[in-house]
Formats: sequence, C-alpha cells, structure tokens
Amino acid sequence: MGKGTTLAIEVRVKESEPIFLALARTIIAEIERGRLKPGDALPGTRSLAKNLKLNRNTVDAAYHELTMQGWLNAVASRGTFVADDLPDLLKSQNSQANDANAKPFKRKSRQYLWNISDGAPDARLLPIVPFWQAFRRALTSNSFLDNQSNDSVNGNEYLRSNLSTYLNAERGLIASEPDILISRGSQMALFLTARAIAESGISIAVENPGYPLAWAAFRAAGANLISIPVDDGGIDVDVLEAIAKRDKTLRAVYITPHHQYPTTVTLGAARRLRLLDIARRYGLTIIEDDYDSEYRYDGRPVLPLRARADKDLPIIYLGSLSKLLAPGIRVGYAIAPQDILKKMALQREAIDRQGDVPLELALSSLISDGTMKRHARKARRIYHARRDFLAEILTERLGDDVEFTLPSGGLAIWLRLKHGLNAQEWSENATRLGLSLLPGIHYSLDETQPIEAFRLGFASMNEEELSRAIQILIRAKPN
Repeated sequence: MGKGTTLAIEVRVKESEPIFLALARTIIAEIERGRLKPGDALPGTRSLAKNLKLNRNTVDAAYHELTMQGWLNAVASRGTFVADDLPDLLKSQNSQANDANAKPFKRKSRQYLWNISDGAPDARLLPIVPFWQAFRRALTSNSFLDNQSNDSVNGNEYLRSNLSTYLNAERGLIASEPDILISRGSQMALFLTARAIAESGISIAVENPGYPLAWAAFRAAGANLISIPVDDGGIDVDVLEAIAKRDKTLRAVYITPHHQYPTTVTLGAARRLRLLDIARRYGLTIIEDDYDSEYRYDGRPVLPLRARADKDLPIIYLGSLSKLLAPGIRVGYAIAPQDILKKMALQREAIDRQGDVPLELALSSLISDGTMKRHARKARRIYHARRDFLAEILTERLGDDVEFTLPSGGLAIWLRLKHGLNAQEWSENATRLGLSLLPGIHYSLDETQPIEAFRLGFASMNEEELSRAIQILIRAKPN
C-alpha cells in the first residue's frame, strides 16, 4: 500500500452486522488475499471515511477492533499498519483449515490470533461519545490553546485535583493535588519510582510469582531483586521479615495486595498489618501497585495500605486509568511522599517534559462530571458476569484437568494445571491453533522453576468469544 494514502474497497454489510465490523471483515479479507501486506500503512481514518462515505467514528472503531485482534498495529505519531507477524500466524492457521472440529464463529473468524492472557479491559465498552466530547472540549479550551501554566512535569493540575477527589471517595486515599504525579501509563510510574528509590547495590523485595515489567523497571535502575514467595494468602511476610533481618541492602518491597498479580489473591488483614510493621521496623519503602482496584465483585473493596498507614511510613501508591478505560489510553499515576515525588518528577523531566495535555484534560472532565464513575459501575457489572461465565465453562469442560479459586475481583483467573500437565507445551499447542496465552513460567522470577498455570483474562471478551477461546484451549491440551 506504500504510504497508505488510499484504499479502494467495497464494504458489504451482512444482515444485522454493525458497519464497523463489516469494514473490519473487509480489511481482513484484503490482508488474507495478499493485497495488504505485513507492514503496509493504512489510510488515516479521516481519509478512509471520506473515501468510503462513512462516519469517521465507524472507521476508528474498525481500526481499533483489528488492532485488538492482532491484525493491525497503531504506532503513535506515525499511523496504523498491517501487523508484521501475520505471515507465520496465517500459515499456522491455514494448516488448520480442514480441521473437522473447527466451527465458524459469528463475530470473529478462526484467522484471529486470540489473546486471553493477562487481564485487559474491553475497549469496546469505552464511553465513546462522552470521551470524544470531553477530548474536543479539551482541544478548544483556553488552558490548552493559551498554553497556560496549569500543566507541569507532574501532570495537568485539573486532572490531579479531580483524581484526588475520586481516589478519596473510591479508595479512601487522602492525597491532595501536589501529592500526585500523572504518568503515561503505569509502567512509566513504575520506572520513575524505581529511579527515585533505587541505586546500585540496593535490593527490592518482589512477589514471586509476580509482575515481570516491574522487575524490569527495578533492574534498569540498578536494583537487585529478592524473591518472596506468594501463597493462598498473598506475599509471605514471614519470609520477608527473615530477609529484612539479615540483608541490610533491602530498601523496599513491591506488592500487589488488592488482587495479587498474577494469582489474584487478596492480602488479608493480618498480613497487611504485619507488612506495615515490618516496613516500619526495618525502614522499608512500600511500593503498592493497585492496578485494577475498580473491579471488586464479592464483598467490599479492600482499602489500600496507604489509606491505613501512618503518614511517616513511606508508601508509593501506583494506579492506572488504562485498566478502567482501555489499554490504549496510557495514563497512570503515583501518590508518594514529597521527597520521593520530587525525585520522580526530575526523572520524568529528563524524558518527557509534560504529559498528554488534551488527554489529561479530557479525563479530568470525565471524572468531574461523573462519567468515569458511571463507566466503572457498568464495566464492573459486565466483567462480573464474564468472570462467572468463564468459571462455569472452565469447570464444565476442563474440571478434570485444572483448578482455580474464583477471584473476588480483578480481570483474570489464575488457572492451575493438574495431573502433571505442562503449561509450556499447552501454550505452544494453543498458539498453533490461534490462541495466545502465557505459561506460568512467564511470571516466575526463577526460570528454572516452572509454574504450571495460566493467567486467563476474561474482561476483554464477551461470552461467545470466551466460549470459542476455551474450545481452542481444550483442543490444545497436551496428550
């Protein structure tokens, strides 16, 4: 397609089919027949909408759908491209074309590379109209057009102020606007945290199994990692205290207490109190990653450690709006003591002088007018139903081979394998059938100790899609 300036196609809508899905299906057909090749640029949404006489939002939705399913890649400031990894994918899927067990799927054909890992939200639930209206208002606001001084390396002051109010109401956090730093996603917040507290030779305790991208941030800052095991009650505080007693290099502990990543367990009250006491007695900074706090289905949400701790105990609280809205909306935040926050801001300034001002203004508006809270309630209700549906079909169809504890919240189920089944082999089989899922070893700090489990995200798929994905998972089971 060269620079992707034009794309002559005919969109034929099937009965009761949304136009954006018809457009997505048409683009897939062009990729499959080789007219659109891996790496080809697609026209901009405005250009294609004009050419096809469609609403631009329709084209946006089609591109987003194809990006979610792995057909396209959206590259910031460059455009949208056909995914580079499609040749191997199409080859592996075409080899399955005559499989008698394969059944047609109304919404997504078997050519898609399904991704059921991690626990991403469903971007299709994003309140598009309010979001677009808020974004348009942001682009025409005086604070944006006049380049007023309400934006800094810490993020837009309106967003920080409204986020402060939101977190106070929803998470019991007492934090004013100066206590908050806005980042481009939670990974940036993790990186800035690591740079602010870590130095060569110091150690940070981390959960194992745990979050590999946090480990990468700490290692990049020069810190050594100390593995603390996780069991059914969360991080083992007895092991943590034993290490804190003898290892004088230990400076911090990174935890995901609300829904432990990846196992989803919630850290109980007794261990929370022990953890705070250990941190106080041994001078540890607590890095609390509350990555999906909006999603609690059973019982009341558990308040963060920072909401319970003494003010003199250093706790860095990390959160994300991406998990609430959509993976492509990269906005995270950190709440920290002023001395640490200033160090984080200095690190941020070296790589990114200010954030995405229009996006931050738009999100501020969505928080202040209640849209964010209404969306959270809607998404929580839908994800609750999807959690229950996935749990039911896993029990019915794979109950002899797997086991799990129904998570009280979050966006994923930690699926443990039985009978000596090998997660790595199962994952490789699934990939050949078009289903992407990560084996448990991906979450292990020690790669010599495999974890026979999968983290199955349920939020980004509806019930029909989840059912189809589990069909593939069943077919991929090792003999």
